[in-house]
Amino acid sequence: MKREVIELPAKDPAEIPPQRRQLRVAAYCRVSTSLEAQQNSYEAQKEYYTDKILSNPDWTLAGIFSDKGISGTSVEKRDGFQRMIRWCQQGKIDLILTKSISRFARNTLDCLHYVRLLQQLNIPIIFESEGIDSSRMSNELILTLMGATSQAESEAISSRVKWGVRASFKEGNVRYCYKSWLGYRKGENGEPEIIPEEAAIVQQIFTAYLDGQSLRDIKALLESQKRLTKSGHEKWSISSINSILRNEKYTGDAKDVTDKGQD
Repeated sequence: MKREVIELPAKDPAEIPPQRRQLRVAAYCRVSTSLEAQQNSYEAQKEYYTDKILSNPDWTLAGIFSDKGISGTSVEKRDGFQRMIRWCQQGKIDLILTKSISRFARNTLDCLHYVRLLQQLNIPIIFESEGIDSSRMSNELILTLMGATSQAESEAISSRVKWGVRASFKEGNVRYCYKSWLGYRKGENGEPEIIPEEAAIVQQIFTAYLDGQSLRDIKALLESQKRLTKSGHEKWSISSINSILRNEKYTGDAKDVTDKGQD
């Protein structure tokens, strides 16, 4: 049989409808304290952005990046933020959503630095509260002013908190951070309670220092004896040993208001 070959003409590329790729959208949310009310806000932000992105047919969820209980003054301490930036540099994100400039960064220089970096990567940021889309900015004046305002707000809050702490100290009140305070825990009556095994480590540090040993020597001694830090690690840092030696609670310079007049 004679085979018949049918030649199909190639389609004109102009006639082929373009395939529209979904934008890979990420969101960044943050709360600055670990208080319960803030935690609720934190979870609400994550839920809001997850629903917002998934409900848009032109978007696909690239990730919800978040930090909680972390100061907003600098981005260096925010692991979630830094991971989001790395993903952007790796080409995994096309668009970023965030609640406001103050959530993104409260330091003006940091804010401008990362906005410029993301613009170079062609990744817009939408600041919802301010109604700003960084891809439509002809200049950075508005962002600079708003960033400066956010930074001033952060510094004002910090100043008020510090003032409150100082005022509390003047009244003789002492705040105890048991999470990082080696040798003590909060007792049933709300007062500090000694943890004998941890207290022995503190006494050893002070004794070694008074015997003339350097901080490096004390570090080596503690690690050779497998003494544990407050967080349960066998590795000690010189700075943590120095902090213990300088801690006003160990040296007796901090007393609760209830101790007044008893010395």
